[in-house]
Amino acid sequence: MKLIGRRLRQLVLKALSSKQVNSPVHASSGLGAIYYCLALILLACACANIGSPDGGPYDETPPRVIASSPANQATRSDKRKIAIQFNEYVKIENASEKVIVSPPQGEMPNIRAVGKQVRIELFDTLKPNTTYTIDFADAIVDNNEGNPMGNYTFSFSTGEHIDTMEVSGYVLNAEDLEPIKGILVGLYEVNDDGIVPDSLFRSHHFDRVSRTNGSGRFVIKGVARDRRYQAFALKDIDGDFVFSQKSEILAFDTTRFVSTCGPDIRLDTIWRDTTHYDSIVPVHYTHFYPDDIVLRAFLEEGQDRHLLKTQRDLPESFTAFFTAPSDSLPRIQGISFEGDGGFIAEPSAKGDTVTYWITDTTIAYADTMTLSFTYLDTDTLHQLVWKTDTLNILPKTSRAMQLKELDKKREEWDKEQKKKQKKDESYTPQPMPAEDIALKVECKPSGSIDPNQNPIFTFSEPVTPPDSSAVHFKVMIDSVWVDTTFLFVPVKGSRRQFQLFAEWDLEQTYSFEIDSAAVRGALGHTNKPIKQEFRTRKEEEYGALFINTLTKDTTVIVQLLNTTDKPVRTERTKPNGFAEFHYLKPGDYYLRCFIDRNGDGVWSTGDYDSGNGPEEVFYYPKALPVKAKFEVTQDWDFRAVPLMKQKPAKITKQKPDKTKDIKARNKERDAAMERESKKRSSR
Repeated sequence: MKLIGRRLRQLVLKALSSKQVNSPVHASSGLGAIYYCLALILLACACANIGSPDGGPYDETPPRVIASSPANQATRSDKRKIAIQFNEYVKIENASEKVIVSPPQGEMPNIRAVGKQVRIELFDTLKPNTTYTIDFADAIVDNNEGNPMGNYTFSFSTGEHIDTMEVSGYVLNAEDLEPIKGILVGLYEVNDDGIVPDSLFRSHHFDRVSRTNGSGRFVIKGVARDRRYQAFALKDIDGDFVFSQKSEILAFDTTRFVSTCGPDIRLDTIWRDTTHYDSIVPVHYTHFYPDDIVLRAFLEEGQDRHLLKTQRDLPESFTAFFTAPSDSLPRIQGISFEGDGGFIAEPSAKGDTVTYWITDTTIAYADTMTLSFTYLDTDTLHQLVWKTDTLNILPKTSRAMQLKELDKKREEWDKEQKKKQKKDESYTPQPMPAEDIALKVECKPSGSIDPNQNPIFTFSEPVTPPDSSAVHFKVMIDSVWVDTTFLFVPVKGSRRQFQLFAEWDLEQTYSFEIDSAAVRGALGHTNKPIKQEFRTRKEEEYGALFINTLTKDTTVIVQLLNTTDKPVRTERTKPNGFAEFHYLKPGDYYLRCFIDRNGDGVWSTGDYDSGNGPEEVFYYPKALPVKAKFEVTQDWDFRAVPLMKQKPAKITKQKPDKTKDIKARNKERDAAMERESKKRSSR
């Protein structure tokens, strides 16, 4: 700005010194130049005082519908092309996720924003005497500032009247009550005998449909008054609006309900600012029922089984991954080698992966391993049949690469030895230790343990149980190690894990040892000496929690959860309804339980064809703090709190959708202008 001022002064002086100013002919033009320059000076001074130009207030007004064709809630309409006119340019955000047409359309509708219009084209033939709703949720915003219009639904009817009832509720994961976002929820109208035919869910579109939000909540609109319905939920993988494959998550409720409504009052708070409210105003509105439907979604057992992939990170083993478990192990027949190769199979706990350990080094170290792999696979009729594939399995790290890496380490070792010798002439270079062929072992937990814990030792490859004479367990008494009783047994179903059982007394130190080479692995490796010490804590470092379920039923299994919703203890309730958890470390815990109908000790899913829903799951709605030296007894009535409100927010992973609010940018603008004004006045 100073440079501009200097330049203007130069122009004025130049004009004044011009000969044209003294000329009678050009006097007027000279004076005009002077006036022009003076005007520029005044403008520059003004600019220096005003500051940066302002573009005016921001638009904080949401879009508004001013017309539509056909009219909203029109009757006797057969138009499949709909245009909704707004007072400003608009756009639709996440239309595929948020906008839903009910009844559902077999062919995807074309929904788009064009200038100040939203245009919808329906391709399905319109049903007679049917109410159609196009629920935009909060997808419509203005084009410039993104101001949300709010929840908006357009509707019309092909008949003489329009249905305006609504039903609402929640869809939760049946196993852990997590809200499920984006799952379809639909209604079928119950026929005269009060039954929804099983074939409908597998062959016919829903009568009405909606989709859940981030809280698992759904609202189905355009429902007929005083009609009986049944609700279903479906994770529709193939987009056909029917339960057509077992890989689709589903939920059903055998309860039939009637859609109705009634007057109600809610209390709205008028806020003066973010911390103080001005008043509470009663608002009259129409309450639609039911509004508390809860659908528990699950995935059926017996999923289609296919081979996903094989993976071979190292030459000595490979893993086959399947989409579903099986009790029958695959069969192997060598092509690049003889017979079955003597592989040792290690299935996972769920049975959906199988790791094979290659005990023959001539097979393991070959460049390529080719074999015939026969396994149970689901055919087009959804039946398990034996299928054979020819597999060429190459390791990610070949034996040649392993040897090359070993040579590299040897070179680095030799360089390091030479450096040490240069620094110290008396230093004698050391040969690099031989390749480590010892078994690796991991112990969990280790160090400090609780009296009700039994550590598990996991070896790096399948092993044979050690001779009992090579395994030792001692407790320290008066500074002396004393042999004591214990069990060291294989974990059921595992070839690599062993568990140590003992009577762990409080405030004691224990030592567990396995002699060198006492454990032999399937690949020929043996163990180095193993020594692991354990220490038990003082009793006053623990708390205890006793749960009275108020349900005198031993089919209830209570799970004590940590802050990540993972079980840390599991107890079946006693005949008096109690579940006891001793030796708890101080901290916050949560509770979940399920009704073990089949008595197998694990949560079981449901089955649609048999009409069996998943086993019921409940959460205690609050955290339970446990303190050292304290015992807490807590009564628990599973059904005292509605199911959708039971799971505490702190351990709920699926969080509610963020509310779209109009941005208060004008407040920021006004504050900025006020700050600028104060700066100018202080100059």
